Amino acid sequence: MRSYIPLFACLLFYKLSHSQQVLPTIERDTSFSNVFHLGEVVVTAEKETQMHSKINSAEIEAFAKTDVSRALNLLPGVTMSNVGPRNEAMIYLRGFDLRQVPLLIDGIPVYVPYDGYADLGRFTTFDLAEINISKGYTSVLYGPNAMGGAINLVTRKPMNAFEMEVTSGWLTGGYRSNINIGSNLGKFYFQGSISRLQRNFFPLSSSFNPIPAEDGGARGNSSHRDDKYAFKLGYTPNNRSEYALSYSYQHGEKGSPVYVGSDTLNNLLRQPRYWQWPYWDKQSLYFISNNIIDETQYIKTRFYYDVFKNQLNSYDDGSYTSITRPYAFESHYNDYTLGGVAEYGKSLWADRDIVKATLQYKRDVHREYNEGEPERTMSDQTLTIGLENIFHMTSALQLLTGFSYNHRGSIEAQDYNSETNEITDFPANRNNAYNIQGGLVYQFNERHITNLSVARKTRFATTKDRYSFRMGTAIPNPDLDAEYTINYELGYNGSFWETLHINTALFYSNIRNTILSMNNVWYDPITEIWLSQLQNAGISKYSGVEIGSSYSVNDWRVGGNYTYIRRKNITNPEVYFVDVPEHNAFGYIQYQTANKYSLQANIEYNSSRYSTSYGTKVGGFTLLHIRAAVPIWQKLSIEGGINNLTDKNYALAEGYPEAGRNYFVNLMFKY
Repeated sequence: MRSYIPLFACLLFYKLSHSQQVLPTIERDTSFSNVFHLGEVVVTAEKETQMHSKINSAEIEAFAKTDVSRALNLLPGVTMSNVGPRNEAMIYLRGFDLRQVPLLIDGIPVYVPYDGYADLGRFTTFDLAEINISKGYTSVLYGPNAMGGAINLVTRKPMNAFEMEVTSGWLTGGYRSNINIGSNLGKFYFQGSISRLQRNFFPLSSSFNPIPAEDGGARGNSSHRDDKYAFKLGYTPNNRSEYALSYSYQHGEKGSPVYVGSDTLNNLLRQPRYWQWPYWDKQSLYFISNNIIDETQYIKTRFYYDVFKNQLNSYDDGSYTSITRPYAFESHYNDYTLGGVAEYGKSLWADRDIVKATLQYKRDVHREYNEGEPERTMSDQTLTIGLENIFHMTSALQLLTGFSYNHRGSIEAQDYNSETNEITDFPANRNNAYNIQGGLVYQFNERHITNLSVARKTRFATTKDRYSFRMGTAIPNPDLDAEYTINYELGYNGSFWETLHINTALFYSNIRNTILSMNNVWYDPITEIWLSQLQNAGISKYSGVEIGSSYSVNDWRVGGNYTYIRRKNITNPEVYFVDVPEHNAFGYIQYQTANKYSLQANIEYNSSRYSTSYGTKVGGFTLLHIRAAVPIWQKLSIEGGINNLTDKNYALAEGYPEAGRNYFVNLMFKY
């Protein structure tokens, strides 16, 4: 399967905010006609605020972002990071990591059951209509663990009798191909997609200084391959009901480049990891329905079954051929999540008061073993009951309120003793948490709107948090309580002269009960080392500001955003928070004619950041990227571009340099 397809992107105005709405309907504004609205959680809005942001498929293609982590990096408040030893692409949202910001596809949670993370580099953008993120004040409809917000990947829905978009092209070290085909015949619609993104290596900057572990040029063990197959069947019997069944299969493979830093306190300097994932596979099957009961009420449901399987091979050495030494292993995960969501909405008093209620159940099952060991199982169940209200106090002023109760209970938690080959059970445990929030949205006129919100949000400890021995260095703590934060936000969104758009937000988070590793909790007389333990011992504060703007005149558009964030560790000031720079900025300039000739340049800046809690840093960097697109014939066009034009040698994590100058060329067809 060498070529298939993605869509093309004509450069659209870079809009930074998303909105909320009162009641979901079947017939909608089609300005972004390929959006699968059933997959939205907080649906299209009548009023825009900084509490929600989005980026659509045209913008993703315009900036040549092929995976979700890099697409999200275009938005304010988002910081891209990299878990170097695992080669996992991550993001932080206003300082919160992916355990505290769940990832969903069409409203279905898809993060890994064991540790709550998701490798965003494995999620390509080729079949997406838009990406929505919620910040601070996050609707209870997103479910549990949305402590710092939520990310929802919304797929496509066809609007015409036949639609097809195909892209195939070359990039430095690999290639991409993808196809999206859809058909809407009125009552029935179908959407299908196939894609592959393969990279045999990425090039290091010419400024990288070779060392024995890495000779420069093509980065060693940096290959990856991501295939995805997806289809959606929909039925709309009338303008009051819609039903859709979706299935997707992702197959991933990747290597993990070795550490090439100089931190003498990092064990990887002396004992490199030689890791590869032969497969990183995910399957999702889900059914979504929306039933409009009458003009004032609706019922929406989601039922899903999500499977995650992967294999991690730790090899003896850099030849990646044998697994025989004591530190080498072959690890297998076989996880699944089963769940359902019911949502009911009711408008009262001539749509002045909108009430929404949700009931959600989620069962997470994690199964793991190393080759030669028996499989052990850990599973939890989570129940959520939520209620939120949108009250129109006046034609200009809205009052938003929300409350949810969350319960997590263990079902099974097995432990394996490698010395006795016995499997025993951890003690049963459970935890309750509640979220409560309120906000005001005031619209001065059609061009200016402001919002003020306060939200108490929580996150349950993951299976890994509660049960992991951390390779013999820690004591499990099954009774960990939920973390919680109080998020405050003041935001503004406005436009001037219909050409200048500005949005900004001040935010502050007071975080308590943070799960931290406490050292020297117990001395093990057998191993003669002090063991640590995760405990609810942390207090921290995050604060910052986001500013975004865009200006358009004739065929020119200019825009960008800036984020400042400061994170304070109140409990242990000498322990540093990692992966988030204080300053993050993005800007672009683009020119596009009516006949689709386009030229665009964008620049991103990150200040320095900590890579370790004991103070190791990576320097700040500035990157420049360019892209051009030219129509060839009717619906056929070609695009090309250069990423990291100046060949900057930079890193998101110390010891793991990113790609130097690299190129791409794509041929695109859209019907």
